[in-house]
Amino acid sequence: MIIANTRGRLKAGDLELALLLLSRGSATSRARLERRLEREGPDPLLDDPDLAERLLAVRTMLAPSAALFFYVQVRRRLLDAGVKEADLADYLAALLLEFGQRDRAHRVAWHDDHSHRYLVDLLADLTVTEGDRRFRVLLHLGNYALWLAGLFPQYIEARRLRHGGPDLSYYDGLGRRGYAMASDHALADHYHLDGILQTAAERYPALREALNDLSERVLFPGGYLQ
Repeated sequence: MIIANTRGRLKAGDLELALLLLSRGSATSRARLERRLEREGPDPLLDDPDLAERLLAVRTMLAPSAALFFYVQVRRRLLDAGVKEADLADYLAALLLEFGQRDRAHRVAWHDDHSHRYLVDLLADLTVTEGDRRFRVLLHLGNYALWLAGLFPQYIEARRLRHGGPDLSYYDGLGRRGYAMASDHALADHYHLDGILQTAAERYPALREALNDLSERVLFPGGYLQ
């Protein structure tokens, strides 16, 4: 189950790196940042507009952890798109971290027996699924649609041109539907995801465009086609 826990994975070394990058060797700046960290917690540090770019250009022995890198990059793109909810950035960063592992993006859960490579397969699954697994399939519909359309829009466009595949609006529609229906399920409240999923459904195109920007500028700057 993907939950909004990326910030909870951050270690002391992650905050040390953020302090180092933002202070740029200035003892005065570091002292100011440390006081703010102690007073307000890590969020203002992680939200600093300069941190995302400095993480991309880091040239120290302290490499950013995957959790720090993805949270800061996702958070910055969402803020630029006017999406201010930190918990939503937390959730989407966790989504990218988990779906980037092996074939997790194709499975409703790590140990699920079924592999879904197309959204239509998930829709078919929903017609025969009830209970707790129905929630997970709905959630995966939203997640998988956003993963594909957010990170691989060029691939989707190439399939549309070459094979008559659906365009991005198809992914937006199904992804929004998955999140909206999942937000109404009892398990959404149990996992503290109901508000996150409702916001994701309402702001879905903005989320997808934010991930498009992340894909183009950071993850696949040379383009991704398969």
